[in-house]
Order: sequence, then structure tokens, then C-alpha cells
Amino acid sequence: MTSPLVDWPRPHFAKGGKNPFVFYVVYGWVDIDRPFSRSAYRSRGLPDGIDLTGYGPTIQPMVVSQFRTGYGWGRLVAQDPDLAAVVAAQDFCLVIRGDVTDPPSLSYFRDLIGLLTFCLDAGGVAIYDPQILKWWSPADWRARAFGVGHCEPRQHVVTFVSPEKDGTAWFHTRGMRKFGRPDVSIHNVRPEHRAAIIDLVNRFIDLLAFGGRVPDGQPIRMSTLPQGMTCWHRGSEDDPDFNNEHLEILWPEAKGG
Repeated sequence: MTSPLVDWPRPHFAKGGKNPFVFYVVYGWVDIDRPFSRSAYRSRGLPDGIDLTGYGPTIQPMVVSQFRTGYGWGRLVAQDPDLAAVVAAQDFCLVIRGDVTDPPSLSYFRDLIGLLTFCLDAGGVAIYDPQILKWWSPADWRARAFGVGHCEPRQHVVTFVSPEKDGTAWFHTRGMRKFGRPDVSIHNVRPEHRAAIIDLVNRFIDLLAFGGRVPDGQPIRMSTLPQGMTCWHRGSEDDPDFNNEHLEILWPEAKGG
């Protein structure tokens, strides 16, 4: 008898959020007919609402090439040229994408992580997450995504820091859409507030990924930041900076609403 899988809880879950949208690409020839062990991969397989499609030399080969361009690919070539060379040699990939109806637990994500690990064991050479523009090596994925045995949202969300014209910085995340929650944006961060803003962003990543929702006008209460900061929903999935809605966190002197 198969032991039941351990549920991944979502302790802050509140109904009414968006549906999580997941999107991963596995490069390499994956033997998807290989026996799949629910217990070994802590997974029920492909979650409901998610599609798995293979592309190769005779099946829309342009799909295989399209992810090997742009910012994410350029960063891989610069940071891990050996992995980039392996990926560049592949003529087949699997695309796993779709959405899950606003789930009260993160077990869909547990299933997905297990399935992606299976794909690596069955011939995959790398995983690309277009939502955070990140390429995972098999070793990195097994250590930081599968090996931890639970959900660590900060491993699956990226925080970018972009300079602004006045010398301040813009902190903004990508990847929260895979949890069905908005990304986070804070403009005009002065140097003396950077450490506190990093802490704030990480807190929001965890709160939202584990199901929390933030109403418009929600105040920020942190002793290390000025009083009067507030949160406002902005944007849409068409916004190229996020490919998602986002929470704009405004300083006291800015106007929300």
C-alpha cells in the first residue's frame, strides 16, 4: 500500500486570490514513459489544469530555440557557460504550463516539483523558469527545490534591484504568479532603507505565497521603516516588468488609491 503524501500547507490562505500559473521548460530528451514513483518524488504527477507538451526537431522546433534568447539566456551564458553549452546542444524540450484553481494548499507545487525532478532523472539536462528568468542545473534544482522537502517560496521568486535616476533604487519581484498572488514593487528606496526593504520584500513573498491577501491601503508596520507606508494593487498580467499584477508599496509622502 502506498503511503499518503504529506500535504504542503498554506497557513495564511484566504479565498479570492488569482489562480496560480506555472510555466517551466525542461531541456533534453525526457523518457516520459519511464515508471513514475509517487513516493520517491513526493508527487501525484501532473497537477490538474497543467499541460505537458513536447517539442523537437519535427514538432515546432522554433519553441526549442525561443527560450535560448534574452536576459535569462544571456545570464546563463555568462554565469555557467558549461550548462549553457549543454542546453544549446539540445533539440528537444518539454513545456509544462497551466493554472490551478486558487488552491488552499501548496500540494500542487509539491507535485510539480516532484514531476520536474522526475524529468531530470529521466533525461532532462536543465530546467528553465521563464517567470523568474532562471535556469536551474540538475544539481541546483535537486538541492534547493526538491531536496528541502517543503516549499521555500524565496527559492522560486526573484527580487531585482534597479537603479533610479535620482540615485535611489527600485525593488521588484518576479515569480509570485506561480502562487496566484501579486508581485511586490517599491520605488525610491534610499540607501539607509535597503536592508529593511529586503526584509519587507521577503516577508511579503512568504505571506503571499502561503496564501495571504493584502487589501488596498494596508499599512506597513515595521520599526525599521517610516510610518505611513501603504500597499496598493496595480498592473496586470500584460505588464512586462512582472507578467503579473503587483502590490505597489508607497512611501508616506506618495499618494495611493
